[in-house]
Amino acid sequence: MLIDLNAIGGIGGQVTVSVVSHGQEEMLNHLLNDMARHASQSLRRVVVTHNLPSVGVQRPEDSREYIFDQVYNKKPRGFGENHNAAFCFCDTEWFAVVNPDIRLGSDIFTELISKAMPNDILLGPALFDPERNEIAPNRGMLNIFEIVGRKFINSAPPKDVVWLPGAFLLLRSGAYKQIGGFDEKFYLYAEDFDLSARMRLAGGVLRYVPDVQVIHPAQHSSHVRLRYLRWHVVSLLKLWTSRTFWRYRNLLRREARAARLKT
Repeated sequence: MLIDLNAIGGIGGQVTVSVVSHGQEEMLNHLLNDMARHASQSLRRVVVTHNLPSVGVQRPEDSREYIFDQVYNKKPRGFGENHNAAFCFCDTEWFAVVNPDIRLGSDIFTELISKAMPNDILLGPALFDPERNEIAPNRGMLNIFEIVGRKFINSAPPKDVVWLPGAFLLLRSGAYKQIGGFDEKFYLYAEDFDLSARMRLAGGVLRYVPDVQVIHPAQHSSHVRLRYLRWHVVSLLKLWTSRTFWRYRNLLRREARAARLKT
């Protein structure tokens, strides 16, 4: 299915934000206050989903410009399922997926939208890790060679954007709806790669915007918790046996061959 850019609508210029908390109220409060302080003019609605039992959080004082919703799950849901449910509240041109550990120092939404070209359907800022004092590098094709090279060999990152990480994604809501949102068969990992791949396969453009930054301290939960590691491995196996993965690999190879022929 190809995305029909002419059918992409919604209230122009404003953003619906989805944040999922796993008992991360302290980090969540920091993020909500950042958004209220710096980006309230850009926002139409913020949807906070509490994926674990919680008493909720207080609405930031500076958030009167937009609607603020809190959703309390009776049982935990996966990353994609939670954001797909939050998307039901979206009536804006843009839909943002934001992790609770993100910190903002400016109106990141307006800055990203100002960089968007007509065919861009998924945008991502640079993710700055203050603990390492560095920006997270571009990720290559998510296969065993890329994972080993990135984690153990310190391989050079690819120049071209292959996929955008789910810590912060800004999506055209019409495109998100047309491709069916996140694939809910993934529980906690690989949803962002799969979404990026399906959007590219549907004719959309991914844009990494390196001069727009958010703060994102890397958590690396799968490195220290066996349960998260198991979810990570299961998701990767589902990805590598999916039709989307192999179609996307073939698309990237065709594009690489065409680029070589031009030089």
